[in-house]
Amino acid sequence: MLRFCANLSLLFTEIPLQQRFQAAKEQGFNAVEIQFPYELSAELIRRELDQQQLKLVLFNVAADDLLQGGEGLAAVPEKQQQFSEAVAEATVYAKILKPDVINILPGRCFEISRLAQYQQTFKENLRFALEAFSPLGIKTVFEAINSVDMPGFIISSSEQMLAILNEIKHPDLLMQYDIYHMQMMGEETARLIQQYADKIGHIQFADYPGRHQPGTGTMDYPQIFSLIKASAYQGWTGAEYKPLDETTSSLGWLNEKY
Repeated sequence: MLRFCANLSLLFTEIPLQQRFQAAKEQGFNAVEIQFPYELSAELIRRELDQQQLKLVLFNVAADDLLQGGEGLAAVPEKQQQFSEAVAEATVYAKILKPDVINILPGRCFEISRLAQYQQTFKENLRFALEAFSPLGIKTVFEAINSVDMPGFIISSSEQMLAILNEIKHPDLLMQYDIYHMQMMGEETARLIQQYADKIGHIQFADYPGRHQPGTGTMDYPQIFSLIKASAYQGWTGAEYKPLDETTSSLGWLNEKY
């Protein structure tokens, strides 16, 4: 199945977040995702979604200082109370916005001697999040991020994600598979998506390298999109890239046939 959604945190950034819902709809999207929606109230987002007849597919649990170069939230042992508060906030939004999946960013560890402790904390926090989101009918996903863009990120490969899935063994815990990040790590993304489609809850993409729109790098996106369509994957495929110019001029790929 191949259904595209627009990531409103990276696309249409020429205009304020509240206006991006209409912009996405006007460009042909029927669904959107937001990295961190918390600058807007859940009620306001709900109104925008309803007005534009859009579905919100995904958003993230808050990640504290991760995007500012810090360790983030979900794996830091000293921040477990803060993480539980972030899950509570996400739950409030989830009840109103009804996403398919909620993503948890594992974060970084800057002290290698504490890496095992951070990994254990992350797994504990995943279990905590599952208890909150599963009763709402929402899947919990987590993603690997390449260690070039984010040195110290505690999960940077499909192998690591699969190991966590095998350890926790919860039907509502799945991978968020980001094609750009995994190509940065040298993975055979097309093969892995085909092989593990049933373990993937959400897919995101950007061309590689550069993280711009399809056609700006070396990613064979017609092949990858066709393989996603032919695979057992049932979720949405999120356009999470940084347009080289304004967003509307980056969307040529959207109208191609796969």
